[in-house]
Amino acid sequence: MAYVLAVTWSARPGNEEKVHQILQQLGTASRQEPGLITYTTHVDPENPCEFFIYEKYHDASGLEAHQATEHFKKYVLEQAVPLLETRVRRQFIEF
Repeated sequence: MAYVLAVTWSARPGNEEKVHQILQQLGTASRQEPGLITYTTHVDPENPCEFFIYEKYHDASGLEAHQATEHFKKYVLEQAVPLLETRVRRQFIEF
């Protein structure tokens, strides 16, 4: 069973370009992970402060491994979270 994580980030106004850059760096690093199937990032064309991240892993251990990586800690927890108004994460299992 594949595990999917659907994430929305809402950047504080004025921080959208920095968040965009962080997501590009995070995506590049994340796509090298062995447990990952796909990792795509999106921005709302009408609101550049709104981002959507779609992540798909082979199994739960792939998702857990992603969240334990140094790049996740650096780009998400240290750099992005302080720039966000909201961060919503929803986990799904593909059937």
